[in-house]
Amino acid sequence: MVKVAIIFHSASGTTKKLAEAVASGIRSVSEVDVVFAEIVGTDIVDGRFKNLALIEQLKNVDAMVFGSPTFMGCVSAQFKAFADATGDLWAEKAWSNKIASGFTIGSNLSGDQLNTIQYMQIFANQHGMLWASLDIPGNCDAEGRNRLGAQSGLIAHSTDGELNGIDVVTAKYLGQRVANVAKRFAA
Repeated sequence: MVKVAIIFHSASGTTKKLAEAVASGIRSVSEVDVVFAEIVGTDIVDGRFKNLALIEQLKNVDAMVFGSPTFMGCVSAQFKAFADATGDLWAEKAWSNKIASGFTIGSNLSGDQLNTIQYMQIFANQHGMLWASLDIPGNCDAEGRNRLGAQSGLIAHSTDGELNGIDVVTAKYLGQRVANVAKRFAA
């Protein structure tokens, strides 16, 4: 059985809704399990990520999908604390050759969300992971998916706390894509 983890931080709830849509997409692929891991306030102690059980659990997954709102042009401090806590795994190459992908949401159409995705991609690359992009050309999909046109990962936009329905559909697709890539790679 292939395992795909979704590791995310959500401040207002919209990132969590996207994570749930990604999980729905993963679950739609046979023989794939989901590990749903939300970074919460109690995971951070004195500014450091302390949920070592989660970090240990991630050694046993085949793929990871990272999610964070875009704050000040990058991931949230909570997600960054999680990333910083993986330094020992980097030295061990514990995540090498796992599949990775990512998603983010911001309140501005051009709120530097691409930088957030690129941060996640670099973070994955530092761990030796293999990045699964969103393989839908922007504004060229018959279903309207990837409406904001980012190939690197899912970028969503909300100004009122509500998700755009197309972004939810795209998140589900991202989950399916990562699950299928992970299955293919595991085989």
